[in-house]
Amino acid sequence: MDRDWITTARTLSEALPYLQRYSGATVVVKFGGNAMGDDEAMADFARDVVLMKQVGMHPVIVHGGGPMINEMLTKLGIKSEFIRGKRVTDKATVEVVEMILSGLVNKRIVQAINDQGGRAVGISGKDDDLMVCEHDDPELGFVGRPVEMNVQVIRDLNEAGIIPVIAPVATGTEDNETFNVNGDTAAGAIAGALQADRLLLLTDVAGVKDKAGDVITQMSPEQVAVLIEDGTISGGMIPKVETALKAVREGVRAVVILDGRVPNACLLELFTEHGAGSMIRSTAPRVKPHTR
Repeated sequence: MDRDWITTARTLSEALPYLQRYSGATVVVKFGGNAMGDDEAMADFARDVVLMKQVGMHPVIVHGGGPMINEMLTKLGIKSEFIRGKRVTDKATVEVVEMILSGLVNKRIVQAINDQGGRAVGISGKDDDLMVCEHDDPELGFVGRPVEMNVQVIRDLNEAGIIPVIAPVATGTEDNETFNVNGDTAAGAIAGALQADRLLLLTDVAGVKDKAGDVITQMSPEQVAVLIEDGTISGGMIPKVETALKAVREGVRAVVILDGRVPNACLLELFTEHGAGSMIRSTAPRVKPHTR
């Protein structure tokens, strides 16, 4: 008998405790980075999501789309201004953001999941007032901070066997404004409102690294605070860990910052002891399935 088939069978058998552990679990996945622009990587991600649903989990996908937004703004001749590294989102820009995120990017992910045999429906934070926002910073224009979450529509889709794919575009508290929401921020707010078992933040880096350059596989909120204070966590990683901390405080059991460049990163994290990134949780470290 071919050894590859034997290895496959053994892998499936060893995954059983993890499959049992996550049966019925809600897992929010923030999908972004280079994988969004690569058809093969998109198909691989979609296949993993369909498998998660097939084994009894409730995956909820929240996506970004910054490179696609940049490309369209350039084509339209709309110049971007940045303050403290964040894009100023005026009325013209937010219209492009909504068009790209709720239209082009969202439907590409939905189609990829459907192509793998899943059932996916694309929505945005504006649908059923899922995510209501205020101005994050008046200087930034229509960049939103979630202040009200209404996640029943997600629960309804989950119960119907449908995978929600959510664009981080939201409605405002006044005059029905449209807001652009950072993808990580939106995923964290949704995970917190759902009291999700896991929030997986897919990135283009290996995870949170210590001063020696090694990935830190597990951290408590208290350890994260120390690592920020001493400069170990810096730059663009700070907003990600801050999102993770907020989600944990709101009831998410654990947040994992994952290297989305690793094939099958979500499955590796969920269904093996190895994991694939940096976990932030308020309780015991990652060891065996029954303790996670």
